Amino acid sequence: MKTFKSIFLIALTSIFMTSCLNDDVEFEPVIAEQALNIHAPVTTDYTVNPPTESGEFTKFSFATGTVVTGDNWDLAFRGTTIIVNGGVKVGLSDEPSRTGIGALSMFTGTFAEIRTAPNDSELNQDQADTLALPKGTWYSYNGQTHLISPVAGKVLVVRTHKGHYAKLEILSYYKDQDAAKDSRYYSFNYVYNPNLGDKNLE
Repeated sequence: MKTFKSIFLIALTSIFMTSCLNDDVEFEPVIAEQALNIHAPVTTDYTVNPPTESGEFTKFSFATGTVVTGDNWDLAFRGTTIIVNGGVKVGLSDEPSRTGIGALSMFTGTFAEIRTAPNDSELNQDQADTLALPKGTWYSYNGQTHLISPVAGKVLVVRTHKGHYAKLEILSYYKDQDAAKDSRYYSFNYVYNPNLGDKNLE
């Protein structure tokens, strides 16, 4: 009987301590920031049909909020092309290898309305010959002015290369958000959740 009581007390103590530890877990605050003038140059060869693009991709990390050069990138930009650090190479020239579990999808709604990340099954990875975010979906092109404008009410939700979640709203494709200046400069609002696996985005 004493042995049974001892085992019961040990089990009860273990449950209590685990409960206390869980109560002590603190979540880091969700980060809301703005990235400005992320330069994404591209070299286009118009002597072939269809034209081809080349040049290094500009890699961005939500965790650091900066452009990075290593494998710790989440999204990468070149011209109007956006790739994610998950899946496999699409087959583009000079594209970086995918080393993470990143994925993304574009959703309709205001930035504030997208409060949580969806099920992972709703997010796409880059695949051979297929971009997770197809070209021409996040922007409109004016054939007369040749201006590229982000489509209003479109929000990208991203699973990062390590499994965190973020959302972003592209504001402009021009330096200093001025269409009279140079193109291929991304500015966007983003929210990043530093708590692994937590889908809260507000």
